[in-house]
Amino acid sequence: MSSGDTTLRNVESPRKNVALSVLFKAPSTEEAQACWELCRLHNNIGFWVVWLPTAWSIAMAYNAQRDIAAINALQTALLYVPLCFGMKSLIMTVDDILDRDIDLLVERTKNRPLPRGSISPERAWLFFSAQLSIGMVLAIQYLDKTSLQIAILIFPIYIIYPTCKRWTNLAPIPLGFMFNVGVFMGWSYLSAHTVPWHVLLPVYLGACLWTFTYETIYQHQDKVDDVKIGLYSPALLLGSWTIPICACTGLLFFIMVTYSGFLNNQGIAFFVGVAYAGSVLFRKLRNTNIDIPEDCKQFFLLNVKVGQIILGALVIDSVYNRFSRP
Repeated sequence: MSSGDTTLRNVESPRKNVALSVLFKAPSTEEAQACWELCRLHNNIGFWVVWLPTAWSIAMAYNAQRDIAAINALQTALLYVPLCFGMKSLIMTVDDILDRDIDLLVERTKNRPLPRGSISPERAWLFFSAQLSIGMVLAIQYLDKTSLQIAILIFPIYIIYPTCKRWTNLAPIPLGFMFNVGVFMGWSYLSAHTVPWHVLLPVYLGACLWTFTYETIYQHQDKVDDVKIGLYSPALLLGSWTIPICACTGLLFFIMVTYSGFLNNQGIAFFVGVAYAGSVLFRKLRNTNIDIPEDCKQFFLLNVKVGQIILGALVIDSVYNRFSRP
């Protein structure tokens, strides 16, 4: 392809008819490395932004229900570590498979496994099928009924999301729906399948706005390539209004998390922690230049710290409330 050719095309294996013996052969070292990269196991920020909202709800359930033992809350949080790793890995793998034609044309992604030819699309689909099969077994084995129903309800978005940048500027919205669904699942697992929707819906919707905030800034890294290719993104939609709009969505996130905390009878430690997390996010947002890709990347990475601060505030507050209240 010439350097001026920015037409989307399918990146297919040169072997159109892959024999079953080839399709199911043992992976080479290069393919094993490619699978590792497809899962983003070399970069675990995706895990954090999936697991943290789940952990928030576990801490909130522990605060709200005095019959929940601390060891049970901790075990649930640990149980969701592999489950959230699996969820993140599924999203990343199918996104890379369906976006392999786009990734070839974007500077930041052109060296991902499929564009560089380290694994064929057929073998990547086989790997995704193995991931999905293992994920289904684990979900059926370990999730409670309500959490399993929520997981099934949200699963179609896994396939829809990778197509969004081809037809809408609002891809972070379905991404937020996927990433933050653990808000309901963590509480449900601990609480005999009960979900206090009035408490959790605000924090879920707020977390979706949080996803929109950091993902919109992140997508400014690719805006030059996106224009050349003809893709859509919130970065292109908002342009110079990105920082003010993201300040609003970030503020709404903290307001809704605070409101959920109020409904859940959280104490002063929680509200102080949320205020501190807000100061961290807004200070970084104010100093982010959306025309400098490294600034956008660093803002994105900072959000793990923001989520961890909120989790720490919830844990400290919930433990204190448990032992200080009669």
